[in-house]
Amino acid sequence: MRAYIDSDVLIWHLRGEAKAGKLLQALRDGYKYELWTGALQRAEIVFFMRPREEDATLLLLNELKTAVVDQSIVDLGAGLYRRWHPSHGADIHDCILAATALQTGGQIFTLNKKHFPMPEVMVTKAW
Repeated sequence: MRAYIDSDVLIWHLRGEAKAGKLLQALRDGYKYELWTGALQRAEIVFFMRPREEDATLLLLNELKTAVVDQSIVDLGAGLYRRWHPSHGADIHDCILAATALQTGGQIFTLNKKHFPMPEVMVTKAW
């Protein structure tokens, strides 16, 4: 199964949070998940990294596969956005990741479960 790692977890890992490293290792080794991130989550990280962070950031991100955003993901994500943004403030990045997880049967690991109010999406609090 695919484990989609949200950008918040990856950022904490890059900042040295031990819980993030333990989660990634447990998912990969213990639970045998394939580690993925969404295209927009990867973009959030690489767009805002500082020059001194580039090597470590790219090393981490290259350990994960990055999901492709295609027309069907965008269309599904747009429907999720229209449904969940007005009542819960779900943003475009999170709706695209939720659509990606729905289409692939993956599970999202995040520190912000409230960003994913969709009951049909499998979401787990990272720690």
